Amino acid sequence: MKSPASPLFPPVYLTHEIRQLEQIALNSGIAGLMERAGLAAAEMACGLLTGKTSVLVLAGPGNNGGDALVAARHLKARWFKVTVVFTGDPARLSPDAARALDAWRAAGGELLDAIPPRGKWGLVIDGLFGIGLARDLEGPALELTRAINAMHLPVLALDVPSGLDADSGQTFRAAIRASHTLSFIGLKPGLFTAYGPDYCGEIHVDTLGLDAPALLRPSGWLLGKDGVTAALKPRPRNSHKGMLGSVGILGGAPSMNGAALLAGRAALKLGAGRIYAALLDADAPTVDVEQPELMLCGAEKLFEPENLSCLVVGPGLGQSDEAAQLLRRALETELPLVLDADALNLIAGHAQLQALLSDRRGGTILTPHPAEAARLMAISTHDIQQERVTCAVMLAKRCNSLVVLKGAGSICALQNGEWFVNPTGNPGLSSAGMGDVLSGMIAALVAQRLTPQQALLLAVYLHGAAADELVAQGTGPIGLTATEVANAARMLINRWGCQARA
Repeated sequence: MKSPASPLFPPVYLTHEIRQLEQIALNSGIAGLMERAGLAAAEMACGLLTGKTSVLVLAGPGNNGGDALVAARHLKARWFKVTVVFTGDPARLSPDAARALDAWRAAGGELLDAIPPRGKWGLVIDGLFGIGLARDLEGPALELTRAINAMHLPVLALDVPSGLDADSGQTFRAAIRASHTLSFIGLKPGLFTAYGPDYCGEIHVDTLGLDAPALLRPSGWLLGKDGVTAALKPRPRNSHKGMLGSVGILGGAPSMNGAALLAGRAALKLGAGRIYAALLDADAPTVDVEQPELMLCGAEKLFEPENLSCLVVGPGLGQSDEAAQLLRRALETELPLVLDADALNLIAGHAQLQALLSDRRGGTILTPHPAEAARLMAISTHDIQQERVTCAVMLAKRCNSLVVLKGAGSICALQNGEWFVNPTGNPGLSSAGMGDVLSGMIAALVAQRLTPQQALLLAVYLHGAAADELVAQGTGPIGLTATEVANAARMLINRWGCQARA
């Protein structure tokens, strides 16, 4: 896989980084960003208004409102009927926004303080609030947001839908549901994570003529197929299972055999040469009838160093004393580890395990959902969700591990502070066993000699893409199963591997 700075990965910027870029541009003599943003918005609006002549523009009290006013002026000049609802105070506008307001008035534009009744528009341009919003919507702004959503019209949001946190993807009590979002300068993580995908619609980006990565090296990137599949290499015809690595699965306490078996089956379908599954349930079967290729064994087999290329600990592990001791032994090895589910819960509750984790020299990948991440960081799940990128990065540094914070728009974080947001996946992934399958997929790729970072990014993207492929074919999202995702992932990685070789 190429460096994260490669154009294969589009950069993603947090709000404070966008502010830095704006200041760098200003200090470099690059002016007129608001004019560029407004013109870009007007041009996109023209494309969305095919066959329509009327547009409703919402202009708020900040620079986002200034962008909207510029867009309104350009649309009016192109003979569209433009209705502008302005919620700001002219005396408190920034210099750029004040100039945009003056230019709108000079062009003969009018300002309304409310949406006129019985109006008919082909498009709404949302310029109420941008990335600077840091409080819940209330009063007229809240009422206006709800009114727009009730109209069920196409909406073009400028930079970010009003009411959506550009960093976390959380809403400030409410948010405008856009059909299109035009992000300026660069992408923002909140467009892709948490509630962002529900509010942003189709996402576009206009750099406003800035080469943002050249001005400020990003710390975040958006995963994409070209980037993650760059790690795939063709298998030689003279392949044998010993060349493809061996994966161990440690878990399967009483009543939880299925979790470990799902992880093992996923590792098998993602191409690992051998799979050893140690189930802690004394009454567990000695063979997986559905997938007899798995080698069910005792836990001791997993600690024979010549046997494994990667070890997964956690699926159905439970939190018994035996489980804690086996986890301790795993942490003391130099094997690459994928830690999930109860392995993470045990670490959260044992200081000794935390110390072993942070001191490891073997590669370690943690796969927490928000509640597990909250336990590891001793904060609330709400706090995790409010700062998904920050928390994922902090956890990676604290635990000396690669981390995928799961959920809509999973965040993959590295120990050096870099991070990636995943755009694939759908609600069908919110069912039992999906995390077990992901763990097995990651381990299989590590066993096949991808680096832990390459394996993590490819598996996370592929896991979501497999679910998307199934939904596109009519399977799910309701009732989508983990087994179906593993099968679809096998199909996709083979397709992508062929494409990479073509």
